[in-house]
Amino acid sequence: MSTIKFSSAETEQLVTKIQRYFAKELEQDLGQFDAEFLLDFFAKEVGAYFYNRGLFDAQTVISGKLENVTEMIQEGIDEIEKPVS
Repeated sequence: MSTIKFSSAETEQLVTKIQRYFAKELEQDLGQFDAEFLLDFFAKEVGAYFYNRGLFDAQTVISGKLENVTEMIQEGIDEIEKPVS
């Protein structure tokens, strides 16, 4: 898997969220550099877990949709199937 990279706008938003969290929950001021460093750490060390969970969730949704399509196809085939004696 390649490294998780965020756009500058995404990085800015995430850094702001990290800084707000530290200020509110931990009552600590976190500078821009430290927040970016923390974001990079999480992206490298735990990002794959979130990425893989997202893939698993997407696969589950797609599999469910494919089952629905398969059922619809089978129903359609059953409707046009000719009886045999």
